[in-house]
Amino acid sequence: MPGPSGVPGAADSPDPAAVAEFVTARVHVLAAIADACARSGRDAADVTLVAVSKTVDVVQLRAALAAGLTTLGENRVQEAEEKVPAVPGGRWHLIGPLQANKARRAVAIFDVIESVDSVALAIRLDRLAGELRPGRPLPILLQVNVDADPAKAGFKPDDLASALPALVVLPNLDLRGVMTVGRFVTTTEEARSTFRALRALSERLRAPAPPPARFGADAATASARGLGPALSMGMSDDYPVAIEEGATLVRVGRALFGERPHAHLDGVADARCEASAPAADRA
Repeated sequence: MPGPSGVPGAADSPDPAAVAEFVTARVHVLAAIADACARSGRDAADVTLVAVSKTVDVVQLRAALAAGLTTLGENRVQEAEEKVPAVPGGRWHLIGPLQANKARRAVAIFDVIESVDSVALAIRLDRLAGELRPGRPLPILLQVNVDADPAKAGFKPDDLASALPALVVLPNLDLRGVMTVGRFVTTTEEARSTFRALRALSERLRAPAPPPARFGADAATASARGLGPALSMGMSDDYPVAIEEGATLVRVGRALFGERPHAHLDGVADARCEASAPAADRA
């Protein structure tokens, strides 16, 4: 049982057999990452594996953490609130949609928020990060609806380009890069155009440009900080293709944890589906 602080004690040590299973799964995925990097002339160390842990219980997650799966991706704030204190040592990413009324809770528990999909949400997160973690800018990624899919959240590419000057001046956010959820495709190769488009957008947005004067005297410094190079794209079905196109984070769930029950993303369904499950359930 966990101790009074909620931190697991000796009795909560993970099952060695479960740890071994996760080691095997992790090695398999890391080998696929390394192969994709070799094909594209990249260093595998530049790709972060985000283990998508939604619906996975804390007992399994402790075993996964012991097996080296230390970066964990959750879709729902409420679910993560129950897991984070019970699985110490993980680095937690929010990869599902974030409702404004849950922003404070998200800032309090997540290390990275990958799904910032509007200027209004970014402004709210900036204010909350200033309150809850002063002096430590919150790492975020900007979600982009690359394929203009009406069922998906995210900035339209052209809208993000026009919004970026207002985003880079938010002092309590660290704009690490961009993220997308690819469209449903029948073959992994069909996903390539989505990943290629996100990489091209990232490169274009990171090209030096003077900030508009209306954003104040500190705008030049903020613009120099600008948008980072992180590209979060690719899930269990297509992450090798995403890596070939430049992904620096891949969100892999099923290849590590197996099939899981259908679960909505904070009540927001995604049209990219497999057996009637939302897109992120296929991660």
